[in-house]
Amino acid sequence: MLLAIDCGNTNTVFSIWDGKDFIATWRTSSEHTRTGDQYYVWLVTLMSVHKIDAGITEVVISSTVPRVVFNLRVMCDRYFNCRPLVVGNAECALPTNPRVDEGTTVGPDRLVNTAAAFDRYGGDVIVVDFGTATTFDVVAEDGAYIGGVIAPGVNLSLQALHEAAAALPHVDVRKTQKVIGTNTVDCMQSGVFWGYVGLVRGICDRIKAEYVRPMKVIATGGLAPLFQQGDTLFDHFDEFLTMHGLIVIHQYNKDTGST
Repeated sequence: MLLAIDCGNTNTVFSIWDGKDFIATWRTSSEHTRTGDQYYVWLVTLMSVHKIDAGITEVVISSTVPRVVFNLRVMCDRYFNCRPLVVGNAECALPTNPRVDEGTTVGPDRLVNTAAAFDRYGGDVIVVDFGTATTFDVVAEDGAYIGGVIAPGVNLSLQALHEAAAALPHVDVRKTQKVIGTNTVDCMQSGVFWGYVGLVRGICDRIKAEYVRPMKVIATGGLAPLFQQGDTLFDHFDEFLTMHGLIVIHQYNKDTGST
């Protein structure tokens, strides 16, 4: 079986692919101090609880936290006797190479989202990913990543607001029924929710105007369904878009003999 790992700045997601479906998905915090042995103990414990007996023989990793990759490599070598395919490394081939400024390094999470979006929805797509940052990835007609936008993430903005203004509390993100708040919490929640609805709509509209072709907007990330309530912002919500992209890239490397 294949283990797909997506390591973000906040959380790391582990999904097991049996060749047809994801049979299990688990999430843990991203900590560069966690050793390969600790990752393995955590993972096999969950596999045992869910009665997953088949062994892992292949691993594919996407990570925006380089220091975590070393420990994941140790886990793969020591316990799964395999060398993981790491998206973004030179030995990992992409279905279509990005077209960006020379010398620019594209984040592996954006490469994975691009591959997944093209495989599932075709080209001319904007992928909006609500992670630690809110990213907008533009996927061309042929499936190439051609650029995008990076904005502060929703929770990051709330945390900064709380920490920078001593009188403002920490609040949860939710849709408010009215834009005009009548207390501090409502005012903050309205500003974050409706502010990000406006941000997403405005950036997507500007991307479409520059691209000058009809485009689909695909959302992923934990807060995407919440923001869909505020307006018709997205054509599709795809909870497992990033994990699907890891499978697409891994299969492409197997088919082309890169792995």
